[in-house]
Amino acid sequence: MTIRKMLLASAAIACAAMPVSAFADTSAKKIALSNNYAGNSWRQAMLTSWGKVTGEAVKAGTVAAADPFTTAENQATEQAAQIQNMILQGYDAIVLNAASPTALNGAVKEACDAGITVVSFDGIVTEPCAWRIAVNFKEMGRSEVEYLSKKLPDGGNLLEIRGLAGVFVDDEISAGIHEGVKQFPQFKIVGSVHGDWAQDVAQKAVAGILPSLPDIVGVVTQGGDGYGAAQAIAATDRKMPIIIMGNREDELKWWKEQKDAKGYETMSVSIAPGVSTLAFWVAQQILDGKEVKKDLVVPFLRIDQDNLETNLANTQAGGVANVEYTQADAIKVIESAK
Repeated sequence: MTIRKMLLASAAIACAAMPVSAFADTSAKKIALSNNYAGNSWRQAMLTSWGKVTGEAVKAGTVAAADPFTTAENQATEQAAQIQNMILQGYDAIVLNAASPTALNGAVKEACDAGITVVSFDGIVTEPCAWRIAVNFKEMGRSEVEYLSKKLPDGGNLLEIRGLAGVFVDDEISAGIHEGVKQFPQFKIVGSVHGDWAQDVAQKAVAGILPSLPDIVGVVTQGGDGYGAAQAIAATDRKMPIIIMGNREDELKWWKEQKDAKGYETMSVSIAPGVSTLAFWVAQQILDGKEVKKDLVVPFLRIDQDNLETNLANTQAGGVANVEYTQADAIKVIESAK
């Protein structure tokens, strides 16, 4: 089963495919991507997917432009200014990966008041005029601890590696992890560091905290940090704990090596970077006059012991396990939410 089929099946999308065409009504429309951060492999894969899918849409005449913009710093004030510039530049829709769920609401409301469609994804906003495409990040975090409870029924100490401080996604995944520890009290979080969803940052942060920690049986993560954690732990005389991975190619490759050599078991979970392409097509459908619910939910992508090799083989070197959405996929997602 392909990754796209797994994601769509897990979202319980079962409606019949609808006829798809390059709608003339949006051929003159311009869509912009406002992105707050590009400093890790997930964001790079997200931008690559955006460029690939939207480039084809522009070439086909479905839309006139689909320009990506990324702020230099992960600051809501800078992204708000970016959105205000997009308003002045006359974009018809803004697809938004937000630095904050609330701090951009003023700029988003300005865009809506100017007649601009705003579709947020991954880092979503709470402004009512915007659309939201979300993964249940809290459940994603909780599911990590649930997995560990099955592999380690006696529990033990956990190290938590968080993402980028102050970002909605980081807060939600962490809240889910702590919810999981409450549900499975045999586990205890004995240390927490920020890895910024980046392998090198996580490796340095884990190496710095390890000397102060007791024995740990598991590492709960957010993505982009599993391989860094493994490298830091491997440099010590500690037993390798179960490290939850985040679908990055370096993580999956290391897992495969350890699985082959020692029977190492874990699981990997993240949101597919190609969700940006779903947000693009949802914006295009809204511009075309389609009725779309304000809140759409897509499943996270989980990789387990039995499908590791298949997913690794389909993941680009240096990239992230991914799915890119088509216009037909977006129509199915929209229809299934009604």
